Amino acid sequence: MAIPPVSRRQFLATGSALIAATYVPEWAEAFQPGATDDSRRAEAAEAALAQAARLGATYADIRINRYRRESIATREQQVQNVSRSASYGLGLRVLVDGAWGFAASNRVDPASARAVAGQAVAIARANARLVTRKVVLANADRVIATWANPITRDPFEVPLETKTAFLLKLNETAMAVPGVSFVNSQILFVDEQKYFASSEGSRITQRLVRTYPQFTVTAADRAAGDFQTRPVVDRAKLLGYEYVEDYPWFADAEQAGHEVVEKLKAKPVVPGRYDLVVDPSQLFLCIHESVGHSTELDRALGWEANMAGTSFLKPGDAGTLRFGAKIVNLVGDRTQPGGLATTGYDDEGVKADRWHIVRDGMFVDWQTTRELAPLVGQDRSHGCLHADHWSSVPFPRMPNVSLEPAATEVSHDQLFSEIKRGLFIEGRGVSSIDQQRYNFQFGGAVIREIVNGKLGAMVRDAAYQSRTPDFWASCDGVGGPATYRLWGTSADGKGEPGQTNAVSHGCPPARFRNITVLNTGTAS
Repeated sequence: MAIPPVSRRQFLATGSALIAATYVPEWAEAFQPGATDDSRRAEAAEAALAQAARLGATYADIRINRYRRESIATREQQVQNVSRSASYGLGLRVLVDGAWGFAASNRVDPASARAVAGQAVAIARANARLVTRKVVLANADRVIATWANPITRDPFEVPLETKTAFLLKLNETAMAVPGVSFVNSQILFVDEQKYFASSEGSRITQRLVRTYPQFTVTAADRAAGDFQTRPVVDRAKLLGYEYVEDYPWFADAEQAGHEVVEKLKAKPVVPGRYDLVVDPSQLFLCIHESVGHSTELDRALGWEANMAGTSFLKPGDAGTLRFGAKIVNLVGDRTQPGGLATTGYDDEGVKADRWHIVRDGMFVDWQTTRELAPLVGQDRSHGCLHADHWSSVPFPRMPNVSLEPAATEVSHDQLFSEIKRGLFIEGRGVSSIDQQRYNFQFGGAVIREIVNGKLGAMVRDAAYQSRTPDFWASCDGVGGPATYRLWGTSADGKGEPGQTNAVSHGCPPARFRNITVLNTGTAS
């Protein structure tokens, strides 16, 4: 049978009708646990902890978590994909004879919880015959608490039509710029509802809601066989739908359109030594890779080498190793408003903390958990244990790691003013770093010349190259409080089997002297 032709207008109308038909309000409502559900969850938790104790566990903790995700993807004026998922289950961790055991189930009831306890204890006993070091836990408070990140509009209660309309308008705004060829946009919403209970008496309920908008604008020169992209990514926040409504996304889309058209015509960078001013939209990634991963204590101990390697730092370096210039101050922070790794309590019930990792250029402290803290002489954890799912084994994960701004106001222009020959780097580009987080190379999405203190023309195919302590030692200027911005990634990978963690990095723009810049010879 012949299929009649369908016009673009008919296709879009049909697609919109399909989206409307797939939206079921009860999906959001049914996810909300009620009093009966809370009671069953508590019963399951108590049954698991009691059974673990009866079987010989000296410590146990349980996480009973609900996860919900919604993602929407579009291109130009087409909705390409709408997906939703939900998951609910429990994961139990036990200590027996100084060794860990873990087991999980997607059934949350007392009988299933007791069965999981038996499995976890059996695994711990088997592990105890193999390990050479018995686990010792740092002290932790007994906590009875409820915590949630503040939101003013729940994204899961916003109609799907409203969300798709936002993305399509974003695309339309970028496409309105002459010379723009394509635009893709996505938005992801994540809702975590977490219950933690431990054999030490902690009982903690938390809810975390994250919003992840992003888009990429492309300009193509078909005659020359060339194209350039301007991604606008890494702006996820621990916020609700108000982030979509309050942030000037459409202004960003228009600006990205102009930038990618200009980038298509930009000249290749001349390789050499430059002074750099690195914007927060790029510097956050450098912080993540060179500071965040290198100061994970499990990597420095050699316990972890998957999906980022180990570290050039050694366990005894805290307090003795100069990491950067005296103006460099970097903090680990799980309390930062809007930060993707912000929480009330970590996945072993430790209250969120803020501490210096680098103070006045000196490396002074690690990212720690209750198991790691005693290994560096500390009796309290910094609260860095996390699991990405109820079925995942919790292990050390990165907090928000951020560069502090100057005490007084310092603008971009002031940072530019002392540079004769330099580059201003914005956005994420091609990047790489070695398995000890030491030698690295980072590109940018938009790179402009700085000539005699003034911002100049755009260049392309540039990446800066350095070693972690050399790079941070070359820093001689940081922006003030008004220039500080928080950026973040939703998919920081670690472990085997792999897990992902959402994490943010705040910083002002910063100036770095005499840095090697390469011409990558490829689109960045």
